[in-house]
Amino acid sequence: MTSTDKTNSQLIARRRFLKTATLGGVSALAATTVATNKATTAVANEPAKTTLNLRGTGDLGVIIERASGSVQIIETTTHTSLARIEGLGDLSHASIVFSRDQRYAFVFGRDGGLSKIDILGQRMVKRVMQSGNSIGGAISDDGKLIAVSNYKPGGVRIFDVNTLELVADIPAKYGTKGALSKVVGLVDAPGNKFIFTLYDAGEIWIADCNKIASGGQPDITRIKNIGSLPYDALIDSTGRYYIAGLFGQDGMSLVDLWATPATAKPILDGYGRGEKKLPVYKMPHLEGWTKASDKFYLPAVGLHEVLVVDAASFKQIGSIPVHGQPIFVMSRPDERQIWVNFAHPLNDTLQVIDVPSGKIIKQFTPGKAVLHMEFTPRGEQVWVSVRDENRIDIYDTRTLKKVKSLPAQTPSGIFFTARAGRIGL
Repeated sequence: MTSTDKTNSQLIARRRFLKTATLGGVSALAATTVATNKATTAVANEPAKTTLNLRGTGDLGVIIERASGSVQIIETTTHTSLARIEGLGDLSHASIVFSRDQRYAFVFGRDGGLSKIDILGQRMVKRVMQSGNSIGGAISDDGKLIAVSNYKPGGVRIFDVNTLELVADIPAKYGTKGALSKVVGLVDAPGNKFIFTLYDAGEIWIADCNKIASGGQPDITRIKNIGSLPYDALIDSTGRYYIAGLFGQDGMSLVDLWATPATAKPILDGYGRGEKKLPVYKMPHLEGWTKASDKFYLPAVGLHEVLVVDAASFKQIGSIPVHGQPIFVMSRPDERQIWVNFAHPLNDTLQVIDVPSGKIIKQFTPGKAVLHMEFTPRGEQVWVSVRDENRIDIYDTRTLKKVKSLPAQTPSGIFFTARAGRIGL
């Protein structure tokens, strides 16, 4: 055999080997593919072993049922009640704030109880009796602290949001004898601060809580001589202005939190009962103020009016006659409408004000004791508690027609989880 013949024989043998190997590989790959497809089909046809019941919290809320010491967890999308949680004590002046993830509701009872509710788990996580008489609370802007304002003993107590363990106690001492004042108007403010008002002392205190994380205590700034008997307060949606209402005199007290140092100045000198001492059936909540466009709208004290105040100068520029003494004056989230409810004995009525015209465009009579309203996050609907009718009414804010009613046991406050992302709520 010549060298050429030998080379040709080697090439032929090599081609036969490669052909056989390739065919074998293709066969093996095909077999593997078929097996894989069979396995995939088998897995796809098998029933799921675990079904995860996941849901968000953005369309949930909690309704206070004051007489029975219970709350309802509700869903706004389908207008349904999901659960009732009982055993929350005296809820006659209860309020609620939410954790920043919107999963937990913290309920402040009038009897001094602080309750943590798992909205998704539909259960009470923990309840502590932190005082003898309390009047609301707030959650810090970092979501780590819960503060409660107390009548008895007067002061503010601050708790860890996860454990409800006490981390700071601020007695509201004033005067030379160290008397304790009732505390009202507690709100959260930017910078991990709480602001509150001392009813008996006529003072506003700012508690900077940034040292608590490292084991320290809050730094307190005291603003004195703000006026006589401040009964309630609010902070605006930007966190800049804190306003205290005065029961002992006409007018209000304003603190600009951007100013250094923070000081109080009088505003709205005529706000109150004025020279003619009119009967006041219920002092309006200052959280009943609302802002629409460049104006504040607020309930007049003892008058059948909604006052219109310039948001820049804090001077009254007008008023709107209404059905009775207003309690809550609340704007729809787009600020186009303002909804108003009223004090006893005219508390069976709601009125809707059109902001551009300043005129009343609708009046409802839902029933006895319309106590509270809460808009859905984008304002397409409003939920209304009708306490003495044991009912929640839901209205479409575009058509101004009732959509649905839900049963509830003497309902009062309605709180939606969207509040978790808003200052002062």
